[in-house]
Amino acid sequence: MADRLPMTPAGYENLKQELRRLRTRDRHEIVREIETARAHGDLSENAEYHAAKERQGHIEGRISTLEDKLARAQVIETGGEPPDAVRFGVTVALVDVETDEEVAYTLVGEDESDVAAGLISVSSPVARALLGKHIDDEVTVRVPKGTRQFEIRDIRFE
Repeated sequence: MADRLPMTPAGYENLKQELRRLRTRDRHEIVREIETARAHGDLSENAEYHAAKERQGHIEGRISTLEDKLARAQVIETGGEPPDAVRFGVTVALVDVETDEEVAYTLVGEDESDVAAGLISVSSPVARALLGKHIDDEVTVRVPKGTRQFEIRDIRFE
């Protein structure tokens, strides 16, 4: 079996719900669209039919992807005792050593990441640099804009 995919219980549930929606609603809708487009006659020049078939391919591809991810999911419970080091599921409060800018990131699975919401993938460069570090540790991270140095101010579960 391929590598396990770490994710939070909420992330796992979101993927299950998306898969359920694709199988029960979207798949049936696209079949109806294809049937309607077929009824319009000549398929070789039927743009509706070709668009619907393309959409069907996207839906089936997404279903396969979700089934694979759910099969390889490693659901990691977060919470409990306050963490003493950075690990999956924690929220890390950081201060940029150069600018004194404060940021907070929660380390989550790849499918759950949303940088604008402060959720970063545990496999991202920033998260990989933070893993295993403790409060007051300084961490140097290579980012697209160059190198940044952060000091860890807090590690907690949300």
